[in-house]
Amino acid sequence: MSSPVTVVEPFVSVVIPTYNYGYLLHRALCSVIAQQTADVEVLVINDGSTDETEEIFARFQRSTGSDVHMISQPNCGVAAARNRGVRAARGRYVFFLDADDELLPEGLAALRQALVSQPDAGMVLGAYLSVNAAGTERLRLPTQVAGSASERICRYLLEKKIAVSHSRSLFRRDLLLQRPYPEKLRSSEDVAVFACLLASATVVTTDTPVARIHKHADSLRHRRADQFFARQLVAEVFASLPGDCQRYRQRYEAQRYLSLFRAAARRGDQHSAAGLYRQALRLWPFQALRLCYLHTWVRVNFAWR
Repeated sequence: MSSPVTVVEPFVSVVIPTYNYGYLLHRALCSVIAQQTADVEVLVINDGSTDETEEIFARFQRSTGSDVHMISQPNCGVAAARNRGVRAARGRYVFFLDADDELLPEGLAALRQALVSQPDAGMVLGAYLSVNAAGTERLRLPTQVAGSASERICRYLLEKKIAVSHSRSLFRRDLLLQRPYPEKLRSSEDVAVFACLLASATVVTTDTPVARIHKHADSLRHRRADQFFARQLVAEVFASLPGDCQRYRQRYEAQRYLSLFRAAARRGDQHSAAGLYRQALRLWPFQALRLCYLHTWVRVNFAWR
C-alpha cells in the first residue's frame, strides 16, 4: 500500500506582474527558482502583454522543468495584476517581484529570518541594491518603522522618512485581501496599500539586501497626472486610514498639488502650474510658501509675462 502524498502549503507566494517585459522575465524567474523550496510558489501574472512574454515563459518552463505558473488576463494595469496574484496565491505571505528586477541568492531566506522575532508581522522591509542605467549599484537600507499609526503615516506620506517598495518587501496576504490595490489608479496605486499596512500592522526589517532593483527609463510610467488624479489618490489613501490619521489629509493633498505644480512648471505649462499652486496654497499655505515652491512660482509667473 502506497504512502499518502504530503502536500506542503506555500508559506511565501512570489508574484511577478508583467506587461511587455518578456525580454527580462527569464532573469527574474531564474533569480526566484534558484532559491525556491517546497513551500514557495511562483506566479507570473501576464497583464495582456503583446510581446513574446507567453512564448518566453513556455520555453523557460520546458527548459527548467520548474514548478511555476502563469495567469494571463487582458491589460488592466498593474494594480489589477497584483490583485489577481493575491487572490490566486496560497501563501501566508506575498512577495511582489517586478519583472525587471531580480532576487539576490539569499533574498527570501533573509526575509523569512526577519519573521522569527515577529511571526505575525504584517510587512517585512529588506535592504536592496539600487542599480542605475549605467549598472552602478548602491546599497539602500530599510528605515526602521516605529511609533503610533499617526506618527508612521506622517513620516511616510508627509516627511518621506519611511520608504516602502515592491521587489524587496514581504506582505501578509490576508491584509492585502482586506486592502486591495485601487485598480482605478494607473500610477501611485501602491501608496494607499503601503499606508494602510503601516498604520495597521507590525513591521520588521532586515539589513540584508534581498534584491537588485533596476532603475531605467523603461521602468517608469510617464502618465501626465492632473488634479482629478490627485483627488482620486488622496481619497484612496485616506479611505483605509484610522481616524487619528485623517488630520493629515489636507496637507497631503496640498503636497500632491505641489508635486503636480512642479511637473507642470518643468514642461512649461504655466496655466496648469498656476492653478495647481493656488490649490495647494488654499489647502496648506505653510507648505506652499516654502522657498523651494516660491522660487518655482516666481519663475512660472516671470515666464508667463
